[in-house]
Amino acid sequence: MNEVLLRSLTPSVLGILVRRGADFAAAEDAVQDALVEAVRVWPADPPRDPKGWLVTVAWRRFLDATRADTARRRREDLVEDEPAPGPAPAVDDTLQLYFLCAHPSLTPSSAVALTLRAVGGLTTRQIALAYLVPEATMAQRISRAKRTVSGVRFDQPGDVATVLRVLYLVFNEGYSGDVDLAAEAIRLNRQLAAAIDHPEVAGLLALMLLHHARRAARTAPDGSLVPLAEQDRGRWDTESITEGVEILQTALARDRLGEFQAQAAIAALHADAPTAEETDWVQIVEWYDELARLTDSPIVRLNRAVAVGEADGPRAGLAALVALDDSLPRHAAVAAYLHERDGDLAAAARLYAEAARKAPNLAERDHLTRQAARLNARGCR
Repeated sequence: MNEVLLRSLTPSVLGILVRRGADFAAAEDAVQDALVEAVRVWPADPPRDPKGWLVTVAWRRFLDATRADTARRRREDLVEDEPAPGPAPAVDDTLQLYFLCAHPSLTPSSAVALTLRAVGGLTTRQIALAYLVPEATMAQRISRAKRTVSGVRFDQPGDVATVLRVLYLVFNEGYSGDVDLAAEAIRLNRQLAAAIDHPEVAGLLALMLLHHARRAARTAPDGSLVPLAEQDRGRWDTESITEGVEILQTALARDRLGEFQAQAAIAALHADAPTAEETDWVQIVEWYDELARLTDSPIVRLNRAVAVGEADGPRAGLAALVALDDSLPRHAAVAAYLHERDGDLAAAARLYAEAARKAPNLAERDHLTRQAARLNARGCR
């Protein structure tokens, strides 16, 4: 299977579907389904016209999806037109759906991807970015998960760890501003915490509350990003911070440390500092060490390098950065920040510009571009 060929054909096929009248999101899903079908079929029966084959299959998938959506909307309209049968208790099955999509027949990563797509409302691209994999790879993973559970009775709920992972990723997407799902993730996590006595459920709820408390201060009136050190701490939600810290302290007292509790402890240290200069970076580094031990995540080690740079100086932070793959998301932005603090403005400006080109959203790109411009202007004086 020539994956390079598939990747090279994808933009062209997507463009053809859009020109035929498909909206971009639906065309994107149809093309991804066609790519998965190509991976399955082509090794045994390669087409003479790969592009034509992909266009035909993708267009059929788009039409099928459109017909299904039209039929669904028609059924919904019929239901809405029916008179109400009388008072009925409100039932929220969302959390139950999260558990059912985390089916035991799926691997944890596939269950998370499927739930994010089917229930969480995230796009394939957003899920791929969260997992640091190509979009086509994630599309294949989701399609395989769909095939695995097709025909399976959804009467076996999945495990708590998988549902927590889904809620965490949904919250992160909402918190980034791309999709407003943060409040919904907190609501569902509250439901889960009320139903299950589990320290990591509490840890995740504390983490969400502590991050959400800073949301109002994260953007300026013009929509631009405001870094943590520059945020107006008077705009932080002190009630949410107090609740989050109390929940975290109760969870930590059970001495069953997990990654969400460790992340919440870091967020609590930031929330506890009256000013950015008074942040206890030494403790934060210690918590990142615990978090790295629990997860072995390169993103955790990247964030740890920032904390080391604050606690022990920028050169120590840059030394911690050396061991990490420079293709990691936001690696260039971290390196730029540490080089700027070390006084190497030329390297910092270059890295800020590089980070801007790789930024996952417009607000972050604009912020990094301004950082590069600011340093370039200083260099010209």
